[in-house]
Amino acid sequence: MLVILAFIILFHIISATLLFIATINNAWWVSGNIYTDLWYSCNSTCFPVENSASTAAGFLQAVQATMILSTILCCVGFFVFILQLFRLNQGERFVFTAIIQLLSALCVMIGASIYTAQHESFQKQQFRNGNYGYSFVLAWIAFPLTFISGLMYLILRKRR
Repeated sequence: MLVILAFIILFHIISATLLFIATINNAWWVSGNIYTDLWYSCNSTCFPVENSASTAAGFLQAVQATMILSTILCCVGFFVFILQLFRLNQGERFVFTAIIQLLSALCVMIGASIYTAQHESFQKQQFRNGNYGYSFVLAWIAFPLTFISGLMYLILRKRR
Protein backbone atom coordinates (compact mmCIF):
# COMPACT_ATOMS: atom_id res chain seq x y z
CA MET A 1 0.00 0.00 0.00
CA LEU A 2 2.90 2.36 0.67
CA VAL A 3 4.13 1.87 -2.89
CA ILE A 4 0.71 2.83 -4.29
CA LEU A 5 0.56 5.84 -1.99
CA ALA A 6 4.06 6.96 -3.00
CA PHE A 7 3.14 6.53 -6.68
CA ILE A 8 -0.01 8.65 -6.28
CA ILE A 9 1.87 11.39 -4.43
CA LEU A 10 4.61 11.40 -7.07
CA PHE A 11 2.00 11.51 -9.85
CA HIS A 12 0.31 14.48 -8.20
CA ILE A 13 3.59 16.36 -7.71
CA ILE A 14 4.53 15.79 -11.36
CA SER A 15 1.13 17.15 -12.44
CA ALA A 16 1.53 20.26 -10.28
CA THR A 17 5.07 20.83 -11.56
CA LEU A 18 3.95 20.60 -15.18
CA LEU A 19 1.14 23.06 -14.50
CA PHE A 20 3.53 25.54 -12.86
CA ILE A 21 5.97 25.32 -15.78
CA ALA A 22 3.24 25.60 -18.40
CA THR A 23 1.65 28.60 -16.72
CA ILE A 24 4.82 30.54 -15.91
CA ASN A 25 7.26 29.80 -18.71
CA ASN A 26 7.36 31.83 -21.92
CA ALA A 27 7.14 29.24 -24.66
CA TRP A 28 3.49 28.83 -25.64
CA TRP A 29 4.20 30.05 -29.18
CA VAL A 30 7.66 30.12 -30.77
CA SER A 31 8.37 32.13 -33.91
CA GLY A 32 12.05 32.29 -34.81
CA ASN A 33 13.82 33.71 -31.80
CA ILE A 34 10.64 35.22 -30.33
CA TYR A 35 8.89 33.31 -27.54
CA THR A 36 5.35 34.23 -26.58
CA ASP A 37 3.50 33.13 -23.47
CA LEU A 38 0.27 34.18 -21.83
CA TRP A 39 1.68 37.49 -20.59
CA TYR A 40 4.87 38.41 -22.45
CA SER A 41 6.66 38.14 -25.75
CA CYS A 42 10.41 37.76 -25.42
CA ASN A 43 13.42 37.82 -27.72
CA SER A 44 16.43 39.42 -26.03
CA THR A 45 14.06 41.51 -23.88
CA CYS A 46 10.52 40.85 -22.75
CA PHE A 47 7.56 43.10 -23.40
CA PRO A 48 3.87 42.63 -22.55
CA VAL A 49 1.64 41.01 -25.15
CA GLU A 50 0.24 43.84 -27.24
CA ASN A 51 -3.46 44.64 -26.62
CA SER A 52 -3.69 41.89 -24.00
CA ALA A 53 -6.12 43.99 -21.96
CA SER A 54 -8.46 44.62 -24.90
CA THR A 55 -11.68 42.80 -25.67
CA ALA A 56 -10.01 41.29 -28.74
CA ALA A 57 -7.73 39.39 -26.36
CA GLY A 58 -10.47 38.24 -24.02
CA PHE A 59 -9.54 34.68 -24.89
CA LEU A 60 -6.02 35.31 -23.57
CA GLN A 61 -7.42 36.49 -20.25
CA ALA A 62 -9.60 33.37 -20.11
CA VAL A 63 -6.56 31.17 -20.73
CA GLN A 64 -4.59 33.02 -18.04
CA ALA A 65 -7.41 32.59 -15.55
CA THR A 66 -8.00 28.90 -16.25
CA MET A 67 -4.32 28.00 -16.13
CA ILE A 68 -3.83 29.84 -12.83
CA LEU A 69 -6.99 28.26 -11.44
CA SER A 70 -5.88 24.78 -12.51
CA THR A 71 -2.51 25.25 -10.81
CA ILE A 72 -4.13 26.48 -7.62
CA LEU A 73 -6.67 23.66 -7.63
CA CYS A 74 -3.95 21.07 -8.15
CA CYS A 75 -1.97 22.40 -5.17
CA VAL A 76 -5.10 22.63 -3.00
CA GLY A 77 -6.01 19.08 -4.03
CA PHE A 78 -2.64 17.84 -2.81
CA PHE A 79 -3.03 19.48 0.59
CA VAL A 80 -6.60 18.18 0.90
CA PHE A 81 -5.32 14.70 0.07
CA ILE A 82 -2.70 14.91 2.81
CA LEU A 83 -5.35 16.08 5.28
CA GLN A 84 -7.78 13.36 4.23
CA LEU A 85 -5.07 10.76 4.46
CA PHE A 86 -4.92 11.26 8.21
CA ARG A 87 -8.55 12.22 8.83
CA LEU A 88 -10.63 9.69 6.86
CA ASN A 89 -11.73 6.46 8.37
CA GLN A 90 -10.41 3.26 6.90
CA GLY A 91 -12.27 2.21 3.73
CA GLU A 92 -13.51 5.70 2.80
CA ARG A 93 -12.76 7.25 -0.55
CA PHE A 94 -10.92 10.48 -1.28
CA VAL A 95 -13.93 11.96 -3.09
CA PHE A 96 -13.28 15.62 -2.24
CA THR A 97 -9.68 15.36 -3.43
CA ALA A 98 -10.87 13.67 -6.62
CA ILE A 99 -13.38 16.44 -7.33
CA ILE A 100 -10.74 19.13 -6.87
CA GLN A 101 -8.29 17.28 -9.12
CA LEU A 102 -10.92 16.68 -11.82
CA LEU A 103 -11.79 20.39 -11.73
CA SER A 104 -8.10 21.16 -12.20
CA ALA A 105 -8.02 18.87 -15.23
CA LEU A 106 -11.12 20.57 -16.63
CA CYS A 107 -9.51 24.01 -16.24
CA VAL A 108 -6.35 22.87 -18.04
CA MET A 109 -8.39 21.42 -20.88
CA ILE A 110 -10.47 24.58 -21.23
CA GLY A 111 -7.44 26.88 -21.17
CA ALA A 112 -5.39 24.89 -23.67
CA SER A 113 -8.41 24.43 -25.94
CA ILE A 114 -9.20 28.14 -25.97
CA TYR A 115 -5.57 28.97 -26.75
CA THR A 116 -5.52 26.40 -29.55
CA ALA A 117 -8.66 27.77 -31.14
CA GLN A 118 -8.04 31.50 -30.79
CA HIS A 119 -4.34 32.34 -30.74
CA GLU A 120 -3.83 32.56 -34.52
CA SER A 121 -6.54 35.17 -34.95
CA PHE A 122 -4.79 37.35 -32.36
CA GLN A 123 -1.16 36.93 -33.47
CA LYS A 124 0.44 39.57 -35.64
CA GLN A 125 1.60 38.62 -39.10
CA GLN A 126 5.22 38.33 -37.92
CA PHE A 127 4.27 35.70 -35.34
CA ARG A 128 2.08 33.54 -37.62
CA ASN A 129 4.99 31.51 -39.00
CA GLY A 130 5.75 29.72 -35.78
CA ASN A 131 5.02 26.62 -33.79
CA TYR A 132 3.53 25.74 -30.47
CA GLY A 133 6.17 25.84 -27.75
CA TYR A 134 6.97 23.35 -25.07
CA SER A 135 4.87 25.13 -22.42
CA PHE A 136 1.81 24.61 -24.58
CA VAL A 137 2.71 20.93 -24.96
CA LEU A 138 3.27 20.63 -21.21
CA ALA A 139 -0.20 22.08 -20.61
CA TRP A 140 -1.69 19.37 -22.81
CA ILE A 141 0.40 16.70 -21.06
CA ALA A 142 -0.72 18.02 -17.67
CA PHE A 143 -4.37 17.55 -18.67
CA PRO A 144 -4.38 13.72 -18.82
CA LEU A 145 -2.07 13.53 -15.80
CA THR A 146 -4.42 15.57 -13.62
CA PHE A 147 -7.43 13.72 -15.02
CA ILE A 148 -5.91 10.30 -14.27
CA SER A 149 -4.84 11.55 -10.85
CA GLY A 150 -8.42 12.61 -10.13
CA LEU A 151 -9.70 9.20 -11.21
CA MET A 152 -7.13 7.47 -9.01
CA TYR A 153 -8.32 9.46 -6.00
CA LEU A 154 -11.92 8.61 -6.85
CA ILE A 155 -11.15 4.90 -7.00
CA LEU A 156 -8.65 4.80 -4.14
CA ARG A 157 -9.87 3.48 -0.83
CA LYS A 158 -7.92 3.88 2.33
CA ARG A 159 -6.62 0.43 3.22
CA ARG A 160 -4.25 -0.96 5.82
